[in-house]
Amino acid sequence: MNGNLDFIEPSQIGIIPAGATKQEALDRIVSLLSHNPDISDLDALRRAVFEREAIQSTGLGNGVAVPHVRIPEVKSLTIALGIAPDGIDYAALDNSPVQVIVLFATPKDAKKSYLSLLAKVMVALRNRNTFAALASCRTVEEVQALL
Repeated sequence: MNGNLDFIEPSQIGIIPAGATKQEALDRIVSLLSHNPDISDLDALRRAVFEREAIQSTGLGNGVAVPHVRIPEVKSLTIALGIAPDGIDYAALDNSPVQVIVLFATPKDAKKSYLSLLAKVMVALRNRNTFAALASCRTVEEVQALL
């Protein structure tokens, strides 16, 4: 992938099992950040993610979801990546199953760096070859090899 997504920490990548619900998938992805020292309160992050989803789905369509929150319990921009090779019902804008979920957790004051990184991620995922390669991964090791 030419390093387009190589900034994602390997410990913050997870595979979402077949049959998972949207809530289970989001919970799994948030849990990937449990050992991240930049997250001072994982429960606050989890609540913020679910509150954000209750307002409007972050399923953008074409198999991609980008849940994002800006909260004071996050010290620096943090990303977690979830891959659901079998797809999950996410209530995406186009009603298609979601296979790639990129969670952005950012401090309240990190809007500019968040938008810059979001743009980089979206450019990578708009490439259908990149998306297809990621979406078909069934292990974290396969994802790491692509990044």
